[in-house]
Amino acid sequence: MALYFLVFDKKRVSLAPRSFGSGGWTTLLDLGKVVSFAMSILSLCALLDTAFFIPATRWEDRLVASVARIGLAGCVCLISGVLFRFSEPQVPLARTMPVRLFLWALFGFAILFALGWYLDAYYVPLLWRNLPH
Repeated sequence: MALYFLVFDKKRVSLAPRSFGSGGWTTLLDLGKVVSFAMSILSLCALLDTAFFIPATRWEDRLVASVARIGLAGCVCLISGVLFRFSEPQVPLARTMPVRLFLWALFGFAILFALGWYLDAYYVPLLWRNLPH
């Protein structure tokens, strides 16, 4: 990505290309990467909280509430991945750290959610039957 600035010679004015990574843009890009990565971690924590730590709700309600958080976390991680890709253009978007973190976290949350739902439906009723009265 090139930015163009006016260059004043003695007799003419021309546009000269200037790279995106020059000057203070790298500092701003690094700061944006840190802030966006922190936001993606916080959005994944909000997804984890919605999926597992809402008391007195059924699993179906937790699943519906988590779908919106999955979309939010995906958007935040995708935007953060685009910022990471600006600093290293040769890396594909799917291999940037925020996108990988989102995919691995979503995979882990889905496994834990399915396991928790299964245990709640089939194993916990067996525990309630064996309690001493």
